[in-house]
Amino acid sequence: MDSLFGDAARRLLAETFAPQVLDMAERGELPGQAWQTVEESGFLDALVPEQSGGAGLRLPDVLPLALEAGACGIGMPLVQTLLARAWLDAAGQAHPDGPIALAAFGVAAGDEHIEARAVPGALAAQWVLAAAGDDVLLLSAQDAVRTRTEGHGNLDADLRWPAGAGTRFSCSGAASGADKAGAILAAMQAAACSALMAGAMQRVLVLTTEYAGQRTQFGKPIGRFQAIQQQLSVMAEYVWDAHMAAQLAFQSEGWRPQLMLAALGKARTSSAAPIVADIAHAVHGAIGITEEYALQRCTRRLREWRRAAGAETYWAGLIGADALAAECSALDYIRQSLSAVIA
Repeated sequence: MDSLFGDAARRLLAETFAPQVLDMAERGELPGQAWQTVEESGFLDALVPEQSGGAGLRLPDVLPLALEAGACGIGMPLVQTLLARAWLDAAGQAHPDGPIALAAFGVAAGDEHIEARAVPGALAAQWVLAAAGDDVLLLSAQDAVRTRTEGHGNLDADLRWPAGAGTRFSCSGAASGADKAGAILAAMQAAACSALMAGAMQRVLVLTTEYAGQRTQFGKPIGRFQAIQQQLSVMAEYVWDAHMAAQLAFQSEGWRPQLMLAALGKARTSSAAPIVADIAHAVHGAIGITEEYALQRCTRRLREWRRAAGAETYWAGLIGADALAAECSALDYIRQSLSAVIA
């Protein structure tokens, strides 16, 4: 299943999101034809139940798609839209067409304005799901005043709407117990970024090992030098650590990410991202930052996704606080709260 799903996603995304399409998105221009192709493929409704017109898959089933989106360096909120559609359906809301960004943090609804700061992928989104206390707001990104955050090609943006904008609804139909909208959105964003980073890191490893095998110095490929081999070995360890962390983040019996597993996945992938990116650029040298070469897009995305929805320190702190509050030993906590769901 993983192989078939992943192969189909790889072919579709590679053909649809060519470098020029990604460049268009980085300029804040929604590549409508590319997005329409993904819409028609049915991938975005993979987590929606069959009775609602979707495929009815579970969260672990769509991990290959998320990994491939990361490997392609797609900054548009594709994986976030996949999760948002499942949540909207669970909440009894019809999903809108177009990319949906998630705003789990930095949302303030005042008397005059609704503001959301540093929303990942907002420049390439048509809609934003934002936490508003116990409820959720579905807002039109195109109706907002959007300000790009710093960074070349960065698609994150600060957004502002007039008070009363958007549609407010309760998340009670998509939650259980005392779950809050912000926690659910945070888990969704953390899981999405975990898989995106894991996929991007795998692509970075492939590019780096290929380059090390082709670039010659002193009459032989640089990949045959012990110093380079040691760097590639370290990179490979972090890449596969990130891959396993993303697998944990996508463990669920349904469509919805589990908060602590998503936290673990985000903490591990975020901590690995800068190390993998730095080693890749050290091995590549100057060619790694050239616009025509794929590496720079992947490493830029890694740094964006690392800080999206909180960097590793935030999620590690969340896990630590939860562990201290648990009335059990550290080993039991790991086995009970940070272990994979048994299907």
